[in-house]
Amino acid sequence: MSEERPVRWNHNIHYHRRILDVVPAGAQTALDVGAGDGLLASELRERVPHVTGLDLDATALESARRRDPDVTWVQGDAMTVPLPTGSFDVVASIATLHHLPGLDEALQRLVDLTTPGGVVAVVGLAQNSRPLDYVYEVVGLLQHRRLARRHGHWEHSAPTAPPPHTYADVRRSAARVLPGARWQRLALWRYSLVWTKPTH
Repeated sequence: MSEERPVRWNHNIHYHRRILDVVPAGAQTALDVGAGDGLLASELRERVPHVTGLDLDATALESARRRDPDVTWVQGDAMTVPLPTGSFDVVASIATLHHLPGLDEALQRLVDLTTPGGVVAVVGLAQNSRPLDYVYEVVGLLQHRRLARRHGHWEHSAPTAPPPHTYADVRRSAARVLPGARWQRLALWRYSLVWTKPTH
């Protein structure tokens, strides 16, 4: 039985709902790539019977394992850890893609792990490069101030790094690797990608 989780808020937790809302009906397996402290994986476990949380950080995973033993926690590099191909009905990732080498390669890895008919759901970070990006920057700052006053701001334990690619880079990569993906630029310095893998 997992422990009751305290209420926490930060930019990543704010967008967990983006992932949870696209879980396919009847999904049996889910993978959280870059699980960190394990909060998203635990929320997925409330909807999906078998959830795997993957991260490189052994300390973060040990903390996640103590909090929620019902999730299968795996330590390893997301690009190379031996996971069965095409075995997850949901492959989710929040604030992790920019840590992986090469956008196309990272997205293709998520595709390879997804079952036909399954969903790839990503919330990520990128850099501004176009005028509209800076409009979102201002909106995000105002939203952050309002929400942080209401909820406080919980600092996760995962390492941070500035994204090497722009929002435009991500969108072009998604068009190549995830044709037909739903793209949305979000406030709070994020974007979302949702893609359903064809069944044939």
